[in-house]
Amino acid sequence: MAENEKMFPVKVITPDRVFYSGEAEMIEFSTSSGQIGVYKKHIPLTTVLSPGAVIIHEADGEKVAAVHAGFAEVLPDQVTLLAETAEWAEEIDVARAEAAKKRAEERLQARTEKVDIKRAEFALRRALTRIDVKDMK
Repeated sequence: MAENEKMFPVKVITPDRVFYSGEAEMIEFSTSSGQIGVYKKHIPLTTVLSPGAVIIHEADGEKVAAVHAGFAEVLPDQVTLLAETAEWAEEIDVARAEAAKKRAEERLQARTEKVDIKRAEFALRRALTRIDVKDMK
């Protein structure tokens, strides 16, 4: 199979921009059911995105981004991620992510009635995702 026959369109769209639009041989991302890798001709699928790294395998290398929530639509000939937020590694402020991680951990350790545990856990996952993606670069 020729190289270009393996490629398919991928879009990552956030509320404020088309974050990525290009051709990929494979895309990896986190869903509410776990990690998934998608090649061309994948079965149709709609799923919920979880905070995690998105790795886009292009013809000339990989692009890595942090995605924090949303939906994925997988069709046999294209993949679209509709994300709440998406950031390239170079856009991530590690000091801010470390501070957010610390705040979330403190809230989870305190466990007072005022603390929204689910919100604190989500904030921790977002911070860890940002730190992990920055480390992958």
